[in-house]
Amino acid sequence: MKVEQIYTGCLAHAAYYIESNGEAAVFDPLREVQPYIDRANKDGAQIKYVFETHFHADFVSGHLDLQKKTGAQIVFGPNAKPGYEALIAGDGQVFEVGDYQVKVIHTPGHTMESTTYLLIDEAGRQHGIITGDTLFIGDVGRPDLAQHVVSELTEEKLASHLFDSLRNKIMPLPDHLIVYPNHGAGSACGKKMSEETTDTLGHQKEVNYALRADMTREEFIGELLTGLTAPPGYFPQNVLMNIKGYESLDTVMKRGNQPLSPAAFEAAANETGALVLDTRDAETFAKGFVPNSVNIGLGGDFAPWVGELIPDVQHPILLVTEPGREEEAVTRLSRVGYDQTLGYLEGGFDAWKQTGREVESTGRMTVAELEALASKGEAPVIIDVRKRSEYDSEHLLDAINIPLKEINEHLAEFPKDKKFVLHCAGGYRSMIASSILKQRGWDDFADIVGGFDALKKSHLPKSEYICPTTLL
Repeated sequence: MKVEQIYTGCLAHAAYYIESNGEAAVFDPLREVQPYIDRANKDGAQIKYVFETHFHADFVSGHLDLQKKTGAQIVFGPNAKPGYEALIAGDGQVFEVGDYQVKVIHTPGHTMESTTYLLIDEAGRQHGIITGDTLFIGDVGRPDLAQHVVSELTEEKLASHLFDSLRNKIMPLPDHLIVYPNHGAGSACGKKMSEETTDTLGHQKEVNYALRADMTREEFIGELLTGLTAPPGYFPQNVLMNIKGYESLDTVMKRGNQPLSPAAFEAAANETGALVLDTRDAETFAKGFVPNSVNIGLGGDFAPWVGELIPDVQHPILLVTEPGREEEAVTRLSRVGYDQTLGYLEGGFDAWKQTGREVESTGRMTVAELEALASKGEAPVIIDVRKRSEYDSEHLLDAINIPLKEINEHLAEFPKDKKFVLHCAGGYRSMIASSILKQRGWDDFADIVGGFDALKKSHLPKSEYICPTTLL
């Protein structure tokens, strides 16, 4: 049986495509659906079904546009209540895609409508399971997301449902089945996913902590809930878009791909209160940018950081990009529901600068310069914007940890009466933090060139945290 995994690294997202005898199906598609249509056209196939494993939180699915463009039937599992036409399948229901079969296995726990799809080949052999966020490679789906949409669905209740789904629906299946999850390492939908994006079910039964055969319900719930961090703020908004519906991507792209002269760009920013989002790399941004811009570079985890730091997916956005990357930026914003891009600065930052309009820059400091200040007893306050787990692993001895994702709640902790420096691991996140602070009125600070990767090679004193369990 041929199953094609279509993986998008910036979201750690996997969609799936199957085709048999002129019929095709797509599972958990991304917002931009033309690649799936092109894939089916290449096979001379008609997309018959769009199967959704659940109402996704971390991205806006492309099921509605795929239905409109191909006539495909949208399929959800039991308990789903979408605000648009869709087939709500029963547990055990079988769908035919050419000579293949797709069997619905209701596996609530990540969400109550979560469904696994069992793939059966043309000879009637069970081939694999498309598990959505129920089962990952090395992990299972976090059970605390649905409660942000339906309050009575506590994480404990959902974890208990997931325990039953795994024991009663997934683990009894044959070991040879290939597990096809919706996400890989880097997704916020789990806590310790493997870098691998497929595996056999039998191997997962051996190595996945959540599939231990001797695990009690209480042990499962305890281990699953331990170490969960707060989900990104945009997740509930994406869930609602996937439940209720959304604008066509064609409409979003047409609105966002509007070239604006510097004068028109400035007028639009003033009239709409739009956020000016600069997607260039950190080094280029630091040298000069449109005043009040926020820098989130396309070269990093762009969409997830947009989702972490811009609270409202409906907030209007104006883009500054490297020329030629405007469409990419609008597309990647739309994947996580930020549909209100109003246009981009035609000609990029250079066009703005050439008009003589005001520009800003942000300070940068090398590790050698920081070492020189420290040797004279003049070291500035050091603020580490990495995750707490990174900080706990190793950090500069006197550094203060304010994770980037929490920056808006901790602005008062950034000093205004003394100089400070920022760093992350390599410079991507610290430049985001720098741009936010500049926008909010801070000036007397610098970003460390190369981040902690460079600081580790310095002679500055460091503190390393050793987890007690490593001493056993």
